[in-house]
Parts: sequence; C-alpha cells; structure tokens
Amino acid sequence: MSRYSRKRILVTGGAGFLGSHLCDRLLDRGDEVLCVDNFYTGSKDNIAHLFGNPRFELIRHDITIPLFVEVDEIFNLACPASPVHYQNDPIQTTKTSVHGAINMLGLAKRLKARIFQASTSEVYGDPQVHPQPESYWGHVNPAGVRACYDEGKRCAETLFFDYHRQAGLEIKVVRIFNTYGPRMHPADGRVVTNFIVPALRGEPLTIYGTGEQTRSFCYVDDLIEGFIRMMDSPADCTGPINLGNPGEFTMRELADLVLRQTGSQSALEYGPLPQDDPTQRRPDIGLAREKLGWEPTVPLEEGLQRTIAYFEKSLGDGR
Repeated sequence: MSRYSRKRILVTGGAGFLGSHLCDRLLDRGDEVLCVDNFYTGSKDNIAHLFGNPRFELIRHDITIPLFVEVDEIFNLACPASPVHYQNDPIQTTKTSVHGAINMLGLAKRLKARIFQASTSEVYGDPQVHPQPESYWGHVNPAGVRACYDEGKRCAETLFFDYHRQAGLEIKVVRIFNTYGPRMHPADGRVVTNFIVPALRGEPLTIYGTGEQTRSFCYVDDLIEGFIRMMDSPADCTGPINLGNPGEFTMRELADLVLRQTGSQSALEYGPLPQDDPTQRRPDIGLAREKLGWEPTVPLEEGLQRTIAYFEKSLGDGR
C-alpha cells in the first residue's frame, strides 16, 4: 500500500486487551496506527512487539483531556472494562466514558473523520428480554456499583448519536458482549480469567451465585473482525450493532470446561452473587449478520485452548 493511500488511524485504549489486537489488525493491512493509552489497565507488554514498526506510534495520554492530532479515522476503545478496574475509581470511569467521548467526538468533528465507539452489552443491565436485541432499552440500576460503567457507556452512545444528528458526524457504534483471548489482564476479575488463572495455579475456582447464570463468550479475533467490518461499512450503518457469540453457557459449564482443558484438580467454591450482576446475557446478532455479514467462527473450546496457552506462558514469565 502506498504511503499516500494508507489510512492514519487513532486507537484510544490501544494498549489494552482489545485495543492491542485492533492495532495488530490495522497494521497488518497496511494502515498507520496512532495508539493512545494512559496505561491504567493497558500494558506496554501488549504492544511491545509493535515498537519497531515505522507505521506505529504511541502516545501516553488520558482522553479526558483534549487531544490534538491529525488522523483519518478514530476507534474509541478507552475505558476500563472489567468490574474490578472500573469500580476501583468509578468517578474516573464515568469521566472516561463521557468526557472522553466528548473529546474524541470534538476531534472527529474538527477532522471530519469517521469515529467508532466501543460500547457494551452492559447498556442492557440485568436484562428482562432474552436474547438481547439492539431495540431493547435495558434494565440498569443508575445508582448501583456498576452504574459508572453501564450509565457512562449509555451516555456515550447518546453523545455519539447526537453528534451524528446535529453535526452530521459519521459514527459507528457496537455493543460488545463478553470477549476473551490472549492479553487479557490476569487479575481483571472477569470470569474467564477468574477460572483459568487459579486453575493453572492449582487454586480453587470461585463461582458466584448458583453457577446457573449465563454468559456468551466471543473470541477476540472474531470481535476484531466485527470492528473492521463495522468501521468499513456504508455511512448509513451507524449502529448500534451487537457483536458477540450467541452460544450461551452457564458459569458451572465454563468452570468444568476450563478444568478439563487445563487438567487442573482445583476445587470449586461458591460465593454470593455481586450486586447488579446480570443473571443472563446473550446477544441477538441478527443485525450484524444482515448489515456486516459477520458472525463468530471460533468455538469456545478452541478459543479457550488458545487463551489457556497464552496464560501458561505469561504466568510462567512472571507477567
């Protein structure tokens, strides 16, 4: 690709789990990537292999502060996404979602750039509709311990659509359902790492509640493919569009699968369900199939094998 035809793309949260995989994918297809991260949950380990690439640039920056750069497209992924991290500093979490969105939308407006928002299935809260279609408005506790993330992301979506309607901005909004894979933070508190890490260490696995609550798990490569297809879709495809794997598993089923694949003899322990923790979560991906021709291809068993292999190596390296 000619340097005059390639895109220069900003990825906020680019050193995070999803952001680093997106940087890889964009560089692989020939784009220039400007990675922005404040390293609250992101890690230089996730992008260290990119430092020698002349088309990759890293800026340490918090998007709650305005950023002045020149780019063609913006992927806004910056925000702690696991309950452990976003509840640690809930005020900053809300600021990242809301002030960060305002700053990135303002940048996109100045540059007339297309902008992508990584929203979340958490906008549905503890859903009373199952599976969750994009038309469902959600069941969220605005005063709960998860509200900093849930309501922050809901407000960010509002801002994106208001900038689209009022300023004519080209926006792309996706709602991400549980995603897993290499480069997840080992202490992020999400269920896949909560099971894999102790299983590899021979420690007990903790199941919260009865273990009958469900989640749907999408492998990271599938999700990033959805990101790319959404950003490259026609301008009138604004979203929101669900991206996730409609396969649904109970927490007990996931624990049993992790134990089987790791060969671990770890015991299972049970604890109380955290406040406002959804009892079921499964995406309706009919819109993604129709608009993007997208659906996940990596089954849970295969994705877990790759993720376990990553943690076996990274935990052995002391990371």
